[in-house]
Amino acid sequence: MIPKRVFFTSGVGVHQHELASFEAALRDAGIAKFNLVYVSSILPPGCKRVSRTYGLERLSPGEIVYCVMARIATNEANRQVVSSIGVAVPAGDRQYGYLSEHHAYGQTDEAAGDYAEDLAASMLASTLGLKFDPEEAWDSRRQAFRLSGKIVRTFHVAHSARGKRDRWTTVISVAVFLFPHHFESGDIVQLTLPKR
Repeated sequence: MIPKRVFFTSGVGVHQHELASFEAALRDAGIAKFNLVYVSSILPPGCKRVSRTYGLERLSPGEIVYCVMARIATNEANRQVVSSIGVAVPAGDRQYGYLSEHHAYGQTDEAAGDYAEDLAASMLASTLGLKFDPEEAWDSRRQAFRLSGKIVRTFHVAHSARGKRDRWTTVISVAVFLFPHHFESGDIVQLTLPKR
C-alpha cells in the first residue's frame, strides 16, 4: 500500500461551533465527503504531484483517504491563524522525501509556508547526510540543498484567516494520497509543478 500520487488542498471554515467550523474547512478544501486517516510525513519514493481536480475526481464519497494535515482553530476575533504543509522532493525515484505540517498564530501564509518548507528540506537533508548549518537563513540553505543535486525541489501550501467575533475559525492545509487503484493504467496524468 504505497501511494503513487499526491495532491494538495487547503480551506477555511467559520461557524459558531468548533467542530462545525472544521467541517466547513474540509468542505472548502473539497475533502469533507471522505473518511480521513492522518498519517505521518513521508513522501513515498516516486510519488508524483497531481492537481487537486485530478485527485478529487478519482476519490469516492465515504472512501477511506490517507492524508497529512495541518490544522488550527481560534475563537478570538481578529486573531491570525495559519496552517501549512512543506514538501521536500529528493532526486530520483528511489529515495523518499518529506512532508511537514505546521500551524501557528500570527504568521502570514508566506512565513508559515517557508517554515514548513524549511522543516521538510532539513529533515530530508539530514536523512541524506547533507551537512548544513541550521542557523543559516532558509534561502541560503535552500540554494545549497538544490546545488547538492540530492534535493530537486521544495515547495509549500499554506492558508491563513483571521478569527471572527463569536465564531470559530478553522484553517487546514492537506496533502492527500492516491494509490494505483485510483487511476487506470491508460490514464494520462497531468503533473503540476510548484510555482517556485
